[in-house]
Amino acid sequence: MHPSPPPDPSPATPSPPPHESARRAAGPGSPPGGYRALFRSPEFTPLFVAASLQGAAVTVAGLALSTLVFAATGSPLLSALSMFGPSLVQLAGAATLLSAADRLPPRAAATGLALAAAAGTAVLAVPGLPGWAGLAAVLFLGLVASVAGAVRYGLLSEILPPGGYLLGRSVFNMSAGTVQIAGFAAGAAMVAVLSPRGTLLAGAALHLAGACAARLGLTRRAPRAGGRPSVAETWRVNRTLWSSPPRRYVYLALWLPNGLVVGAEALFVPYAPDRAGVLLALAAAGMLAGDALAGRFLPPAWRGPLSRYLYLLLAAPYLVFALHPPLPLAAAAAAVASIGFGTTLLLQERLVALTPAGMQGQALGLHASGMLAMQGAAAAVAGTIAQHTSPATAITAMAVLSLAVTLALAPGLRGGPGRGDGTAPM
Repeated sequence: MHPSPPPDPSPATPSPPPHESARRAAGPGSPPGGYRALFRSPEFTPLFVAASLQGAAVTVAGLALSTLVFAATGSPLLSALSMFGPSLVQLAGAATLLSAADRLPPRAAATGLALAAAAGTAVLAVPGLPGWAGLAAVLFLGLVASVAGAVRYGLLSEILPPGGYLLGRSVFNMSAGTVQIAGFAAGAAMVAVLSPRGTLLAGAALHLAGACAARLGLTRRAPRAGGRPSVAETWRVNRTLWSSPPRRYVYLALWLPNGLVVGAEALFVPYAPDRAGVLLALAAAGMLAGDALAGRFLPPAWRGPLSRYLYLLLAAPYLVFALHPPLPLAAAAAAVASIGFGTTLLLQERLVALTPAGMQGQALGLHASGMLAMQGAAAAVAGTIAQHTSPATAITAMAVLSLAVTLALAPGLRGGPGRGDGTAPM
């Protein structure tokens, strides 16, 4: 791992209390006064800007690297691995490095990790880079990303007033989807104009800009937990997080039903080779609508019941693929189904409520890494089924599996958060 960034020169001050004016305006357990109130929170905007810049960096650099690898090797497999390899490596980071998310000063950690990502991306642009060095850089970037996400979302849960996490995370999710769509379009243009290596350097510059946004805009805060980050500490906290039945059900619900549906989405290209972009675009639009619905408009009283069953909406529309539907019907099913991804926000809010403050960064990082790993595994399963049957049959099978898992997990998600988690505050 890249050496931990040094602490700020002056002693860290204790984390400031939540913004009391926002707390009074929101009331206990209710969201603050909408999107404008979020961006009036002093640290939300710089954290949002830093995350958006880094998301853009990952998108354009991933496309550039994939293009570079395919041009050099002619291998679709190596090209795909170069783009998605860092995401798969995040699971290794979750098992070894996540304790750093709560045990390093957040501002220093966010800045240092963005600088590390910039350095790793710039290395990939070096002409004549040996294959082993390129692979090492890709693995390094995946490990950095696993900790960076945990730091980011742990800090988000800390800087927002009570009830604000759901709305704040919905804004981050919507931004990530928008940045990814725009980033792929811009990345393609940059590859054509600047070359793949020039685009990689542009990605490194975006990471540097994200580091500046974090360093200049965030407040110095003490770590949420004491002690030194280590592999042993990561394992200890992961075991603690997993040992609580309420949290365990939340993790399984965050990883499995939506991962299986992402496996179905991975088959859009073989299902409609010439129109897959339409299916992917409408699925993205549905996901953005679901995030807005869950984050802004859903009454708190509805969140518990819907967090158990909204995943049914995520999978059920895909059953129409058993009939090999024409493109308009398939696209409508993808758009409606993706509204169900809003459940992920509701479950993240539940996870935050079930987790002591000293573990929240690692808890959210474990969620993200496990989710990415499950999506990759589900895509492999879906591809295997399609190889022996058809893409439509495989999409239907993944939807049936998702529905079955959702119904099996629903009883374990009943009850209010904060009871029976079996964890004492750190």
